[in-house]
Order: sequence, then structure tokens, then C-alpha cells
Amino acid sequence: MTESEKGPLGRRRGRGARERILSASQQLFRDQGINRTGMDQLCAVAQVSKRTAYQHFASKDELLTEYLRRFDPDVMAGVFDRTDLTPRERLLAAFEIPAATPLCPYIAAAVELHDPQHPASQYARDYKTAIAARLTETAREAGATNPEQLGEQLALLIDGASARTRVLNSESFPTAAAIAAVLIDNAIPASPPRRQPSDDR
Repeated sequence: MTESEKGPLGRRRGRGARERILSASQQLFRDQGINRTGMDQLCAVAQVSKRTAYQHFASKDELLTEYLRRFDPDVMAGVFDRTDLTPRERLLAAFEIPAATPLCPYIAAAVELHDPQHPASQYARDYKTAIAARLTETAREAGATNPEQLGEQLALLIDGASARTRVLNSESFPTAAAIAAVLIDNAIPASPPRRQPSDDR
């Protein structure tokens, strides 16, 4: 086996090199930021050579875009498709963010890159637009009088809670959930009371 077939620690790269690179990017981009993470450090954590890394990703920009595309915090995934919840309950479930969940990588990427034309910035915009659209769709299912407005309000609330949690290093989502409940209740007309059967006697 030649040296080019091994990572920097002398371990065989194997077919899992791509996944190790993506896993390392998740850890490093989240913990220390995108700009402070160099390819040398990323390769060391992933236990691959730089040659191997660039065989899988032509550039750090390409890796960053794939990192965002593959990022799955297990929070939004499945929330909007849960059949055990009513549409109103699904709207509230979007705010049930576990304390240990990594904070929004899309906001962090957009802030660090300073380039709206960057592929990762575009992907972050597409993701945020898609989340707002799903919130709007669910608000419509719940009977909101203005689902587009409610969807945008809830999307803004989610992003605001994520940013505030990052800045203050304290949990903001319970407060956001309480605010969301008020917005939702105000936007969805109350069901009229059932009419009692008349007494014909």
C-alpha cells in the first residue's frame, strides 16, 4: 500500500472516507465555525489525506454546500408529516427543539460567508424558504385566516429563537413556543360551539 492510499494517521482510507469528511465537517463547522476550519484540520479529524478529500470534494466551498444539504438535526424532519398530530399541533411541534440539538447551520453559514452568491448561501436561502412554505401549508390546513402571514411569523420566530440561543448560550425555544401558541390561536378561528338538539316536546 502506498502512502497516498493512507490517511495522515496511516490508516486505510476505505470506502467510508466521504462520510468521515462530512462527519468531521459537521463537528468542526458547528463547534468553531466555517472560516476558522481549514482543510488540513478537517482532514486530520476525518483521518484522510488532502488528496483523498479533494477527490471527494473539489473545494471547501463544495464541501460546505454538501454539509448543509446533508445536515439533519432531527427536528424538522418528519414534523410536518406526522399523522398523529393535528395541523395546529404540528405547528407547535416545530418549536420542540431538544436542548442538545446543534443550532441552525444555515444561519451560521449565511453570516460567515458574507457572499449571497455563494452556493451555500443560496442553499441556506432555499432551505429557509422551504421551511416557511411548509409552515404556511400547515397553517392553511389548520384553518388560519391568513396562512401566509402566520407561516412567515412562525419562521421568523424559529430563526430568532435559534439566533438568540446561540448568542446568549441559553435556551430560548420554550419562550418562542409560548409566543407561537398565542400567534396560532389568534390566527385560527375558534370552532363554533355545537348546537344542542332542540326540545320538541
